[in-house]
Amino acid sequence: MAERAVHGDRRIVDAATREFAEYGIAGARIERIVAAARTNKAQLYGYFGNKEQLFDAIFFASLERITNVVPFDATDLADWAVRLYDEYLSRPDLIRLATWARLERRPTGHLVADHDRYDDHKLRAIAEAQTAGRIRHGDPFDVMAMVIAMSMAWSPVSNVYAASPQEPTSVHDQRRILLRDCVSRAVAPERGV
Repeated sequence: MAERAVHGDRRIVDAATREFAEYGIAGARIERIVAAARTNKAQLYGYFGNKEQLFDAIFFASLERITNVVPFDATDLADWAVRLYDEYLSRPDLIRLATWARLERRPTGHLVADHDRYDDHKLRAIAEAQTAGRIRHGDPFDVMAMVIAMSMAWSPVSNVYAASPQEPTSVHDQRRILLRDCVSRAVAPERGV
């Protein structure tokens, strides 16, 4: 039902995404969502059930988007990191939703209970690239987590600096070059192994 709802009323989904990204789960207000979506509580609750279920539907749809929109290639993790950087730049709300889920729901461990669904194909591909000597050895999950963290260096969750699409293209290009180089070096196979 939540999947149908996410595709069923785009106005509710868009308004709720903005609300949850800005205020988190606890701070989001259904009244603001229905006003922004130009709908009513009955319709929202009819689609989603309650505020928690609405957040879940939006959050899991955002995970699906990141999983499917940013193609993964274990033999070119540097390019994957750059594509993630670009996705975070164009959709900062996706990172903010994940951050709220981390803060308010799962402070430790995997961000989602069924993480295998999102990660298994990536972890298998990293392990295969490691076996082939294309990338450094180490726990495939840790390699993936490190690359993701590097891609988020300028994201809305950075404790140093959050980038915006309004910055000059040349600034983003410099960051992409730096990110690509740093990830390439970080995952390069160890010498003499």
